[in-house]
Amino acid sequence: MEVAIASGENQFTMSRGSFKYKQKIHNKQTLTQKSVEKVEGGYLLVYGGKSANERYVFKVEEKEGRLRLSYEGENKPGVNRYWLSFKTNPKEHIYGCGETYSEFDLKGQNVRIWVAEHQNTSRISTKIIKEKLFGKHPEKRLPFEKYESYYAQPTFVSSDKYYVHCDINAYSEFDFTDLEKITLYFQEPPVVITESGDSFTQISEKLSSLLGRPVALPEWVYEGGIFAMQDWTFDGKNTKEGFDGCGNIDRKIAKAKEAGVKINGVWCQDWCGCRCTQFGYQVMWNWQYDEKQYPNLPEKIKEWDAQGVKFLGYINPFIALEKNIYQEAKEKGYCVKDSEGKDYLVTITTFPAAMVDFTNPEAYEWYKNLIKENMIGIGMGGWMADFGEYLPIDAVLYSGEDPKVLHNQWPAIWAKLNREAIEECGKLGEVFFFTRAGHTETIKYSTLMWTGDQHVDWSVDDGLASVIPATLSLAMSGYGITHSDVGGYTTIMHMTRSKELLMRWAEMNAFSPVFRSHEGNQPSRDVQFDDDAELLAHMKLCTKLYTGLRPYLKKVVQQTIDAGTPVMRPLFYHYDEEAAYIEKTEYLLGRDVLVAPVYVEGATARECYLPDDTWVHLFTGKEYKGGKVSVEAPMGQPPVFIRKDSEDFDMLRGIVEDK
Repeated sequence: MEVAIASGENQFTMSRGSFKYKQKIHNKQTLTQKSVEKVEGGYLLVYGGKSANERYVFKVEEKEGRLRLSYEGENKPGVNRYWLSFKTNPKEHIYGCGETYSEFDLKGQNVRIWVAEHQNTSRISTKIIKEKLFGKHPEKRLPFEKYESYYAQPTFVSSDKYYVHCDINAYSEFDFTDLEKITLYFQEPPVVITESGDSFTQISEKLSSLLGRPVALPEWVYEGGIFAMQDWTFDGKNTKEGFDGCGNIDRKIAKAKEAGVKINGVWCQDWCGCRCTQFGYQVMWNWQYDEKQYPNLPEKIKEWDAQGVKFLGYINPFIALEKNIYQEAKEKGYCVKDSEGKDYLVTITTFPAAMVDFTNPEAYEWYKNLIKENMIGIGMGGWMADFGEYLPIDAVLYSGEDPKVLHNQWPAIWAKLNREAIEECGKLGEVFFFTRAGHTETIKYSTLMWTGDQHVDWSVDDGLASVIPATLSLAMSGYGITHSDVGGYTTIMHMTRSKELLMRWAEMNAFSPVFRSHEGNQPSRDVQFDDDAELLAHMKLCTKLYTGLRPYLKKVVQQTIDAGTPVMRPLFYHYDEEAAYIEKTEYLLGRDVLVAPVYVEGATARECYLPDDTWVHLFTGKEYKGGKVSVEAPMGQPPVFIRKDSEDFDMLRGIVEDK
């Protein structure tokens, strides 16, 4: 192991959750290994520096089958940078580090472990975005080092069947650019944990035993689709035309059911009110139901529940400055402060908001009680627990902790708060929430992930196709249950969601743990699930496919709960083939279903890579062997294959009968 140390200072600039980062490095030196000393439980690796009296000690020990390396020496004055380099197989592939969208195999990349607003539009080059918008080059993408991620975790898995997890929280970088070695860069004394295994199933089991495993999703989740809808009518300009007392929700539910769509939930993110901005239709962040927009909502929730339709809402760690909940937080001193002792106001898209200081125990409990009383208490079946990435590094916290260290932990603290609210109400297993931001302990607390705010387009780096590497990288980081917004979310400039995109996205998400749609930030400009008879018929098909998978999905989710095996898996997980290690547009749903979504606009066929096995096309019944095959893919028949030797073969083929 090569070791280098240095001192340094960081310079972070945050804009709307996106971080520009610079640093100055001083007195970097490569250490010389002096000795290896055997001690109880392991070994000490002793390194020396430039002067004779410098001594840097790392302890290597094995605990519960895990190899653990930690810095055991004194913290030298001024030393706050550490580089550890390990020789590696130049042909190996690397996966994980949280959630990556543009790449899946990270070999050759330098990955920044710092939670941020993924691919904030202010960081995207105008040239690239224009080319995406006008369809000239949907394959155009930013250089990998320009990307940021909602979910950044110091964990990776190698194709050589070992994992590495670093027990650190401060900013770090994992450098895989040198094919001969891996360099891990830390800004705190490093702790590195690793284990190997005979299979990726075993690796997942070992990693999840370290990081945590999920709980079961509520039974009702598998009974249909959760459709986004809101109770104001659109005038085509994303401004309010009026409310009609939940009538819009009633009409949409009735319309969906009449068309045969299996609907088990409505997701109304504006349950607490709305605000119309330059960015679009957004939520008023005042965490109680808006009596004008949703009059007598608790009774309506009971009424919808009696129809088999759960009501889902929305919350995040911010508070709207215009409303009463902020006034209470301000009076009680519950918000994150700036250097002058004022409430730290963070701008999100177009407006400022305050953040609750979760390091203040009273504020933490107060916010948790808002969820318990104003959300669970009125009968919600779940909610989106958004954001978590925005803790400013120059904030002043109640606890006195350094926000530069706590920044990465913030998403896990946010997930923990939501989880405790459910548990304290005795609703775990009945009520769930889904998060987008994450770091190490998010796996322990969040009940479900979603892949964040994709563009409503076909671009490979942030459109429909980006969901697949994002999902698979989460899987290889230890988080095995995730889903995406059907249709995407972000509309910017002249970008709009097409009917074809919405339908293809729905086809893909029918083969995922949860089927949930989004209206997008500019609903009046984007096609919605019930805009015409063809769309409703397609949603009927997709929800039938999804609910038909129920016994299989439940079995696969149980594997995640029991052993950490992800629901959606990369092909190499079960097939040791070179092509499988670089495939990022297909996935395995459990062991026996291979999904190759159509992600190119206008395509009615796609080339698929099938691992060495016997596969049966779900819709045509045609048999295929391994290799590259070209498959017809008309709308409503995405390339989905069932492993012929599956014990669930008959049940899986049966989901398309009488479709």
